Amino acid sequence: MPTVTYYGTGRRKTAIARVRLVPGSGQFIVNDRPAEEYFPLPSLQTQIEQPLRVTGSVGKFDVIVKVHGGGITGQAGAVRHGLSRALLKVDKAAFRPVLKKQGLLTRDPRMKERKKYGLRGARRAPQYSKR
Repeated sequence: MPTVTYYGTGRRKTAIARVRLVPGSGQFIVNDRPAEEYFPLPSLQTQIEQPLRVTGSVGKFDVIVKVHGGGITGQAGAVRHGLSRALLKVDKAAFRPVLKKQGLLTRDPRMKERKKYGLRGARRAPQYSKR
């Protein structure tokens, strides 16, 4: 009998995470490395595990993630978003209200503002001089 696999795509800033959920022992692998190794900060580790804790699914699924783009914090946010979306496919009726209340299903829309011509950055103007 083939094992059931659930997929979810998460995004934050320029980071994109493809999350795969497989019923298992609770392994968390990010880019072929353990999650603790890939995300060394405890704050990021709690962030990526949040959807599992909220739904009471810790230890029930193996989580395999491929993530690229952005920085470490953006990637952690993308993993969290993708994991939440994958959990929806497991049991939408039970998990959706819990995940929605925690704000885990909302994609963070904040992006870097583009640089404009005539300016040094997005808004930073060149130094003003009277002469």
